[in-house]
Order: sequence, then C-alpha cells, then structure tokens
Amino acid sequence: MAEPEIVIDWGGSAAREVDVLVKMRPLLTNVHVGLPPPLVDPVRMSLSDGDYQYYHYGCDGQDDRGWGCGYRTVQTMSSWLGHNLKVQKRPPPSIQEIQQGLVSMMDKPGSFLGSKEWIGTFEASLVLDYFYNVSCKLVHVRGGGLELEDVAVEELHQHLDKHRCPVMMGGDRDNSSKGILGVCTGNSGSYLLVVDPHYYGGSLERAEAQRQGWVAWKSVSSLDQSSFYNLCLPQTGTKVT
Repeated sequence: MAEPEIVIDWGGSAAREVDVLVKMRPLLTNVHVGLPPPLVDPVRMSLSDGDYQYYHYGCDGQDDRGWGCGYRTVQTMSSWLGHNLKVQKRPPPSIQEIQQGLVSMMDKPGSFLGSKEWIGTFEASLVLDYFYNVSCKLVHVRGGGLELEDVAVEELHQHLDKHRCPVMMGGDRDNSSKGILGVCTGNSGSYLLVVDPHYYGGSLERAEAQRQGWVAWKSVSSLDQSSFYNLCLPQTGTKVT
C-alpha cells in the first residue's frame, strides 16, 4: 500500500480573512536525489537511504524564521523514521507537539509552550525517543579541522552505513541546525550532504532547491573551524534495504 501523501497548509488560516483559496501542496520528497557527488572517484561514500520529506521554515504556515531550524530538522528526520521503520508509522510531530512533548517529559517548563525558543541535538534525541521509541547517540565534536575530519566524518560514515537515517548537526558559533544525509571522503578531505531547513517560501521543485543550495554537498573545511558541533544519530537498529 502506498504511503499517504503529506500535505501542508500554506497560510490557509490567515487567508480565510480575505476569502482566498489556498491550495494544499505536498512537501518535497527526497530533495537530494539527482544531486551529483562532490568527487569523481571518492575513497569512501555513505548515504542515507529511504524516503523522507524536506521540512523548512514556514512549511506548515507557521513563520518560524530565526528560531525553528532545529524543529524542522527533527521533522525531516521524523519523516524518514515514519516512512522506513515498520513499527512506527506516524507523521512528524508539529512544532506545538514537539514543545508539548518536551514539557511532558519535564525537560522544559510550561512557559516553553508557544514560545520561540530553539531546540538543539539533545532535545532532538528526546523527541525522537518520545514519539518514535528510537534512541539516539549524541556525539560532541570539538572545533578544528582535525576533530571534524577525524571524529565527525568517521561517526557519520559509520552511522549512515549501518542505519541509513538522516542526522542532525548543530554547534555553538555555528548554531544553525542542519540535516546530514551523506558524507563523501577523498584524498584531500571530506564533504557533507547538507539539507538546510532555512528556506522560507512556497514549495520548490527538486532541481530548484538544489540550484539554490538548500540541499548541497559542502566541504568539511567550509564549516566554522572555531565552533564545536554536536551530532544526533538515531539508532534504528536495522539497515534499510
């Protein structure tokens, strides 16, 4: 049986005041498909496998610019879990549901509900465990090229080879949450396949999202070398085939 199409309301509630009909548009699926690899002859390549939806700023009608990137990355990861784990077939939680879950777990106070407080990799691990019963491995990577190449890259290779599930990455100076769907290593360094949740606007075609760089291979050397980074690695327990 085919999976139900996930659709979003592009501002429908606000549009009611002016009696404008807003069409329901599907979220873009598997936004990285067709993107050329960064290296012609890589030493090692590891990729996420399985369907997912691309969640980004404003994709459900809520303007979360400036604070919602962590929620959107969690939703992208959740969509993968919902599609690819046999025991969990629920849609990704909304921002409100994520906030309510964190309050119910007593990780956040009641004042967190309805706030514009961002979340990071630790909260992401709690949310995925709460809604999908999937534990997560958290990896802290100190700033600097050697740590990123030696620790982060190797962790990502191992995770994607085994679990195939997208990863959440964020830091301190570089505190923009990003989804990681692949890692490609060559003799001169490594590249990460980054799905960026910071796009704000109407639905995109896959080719346009790639052309604008909302999904792109980015060299590890282009990351902020003075920032530490944290990785949230869902432990699905099985390899998707």
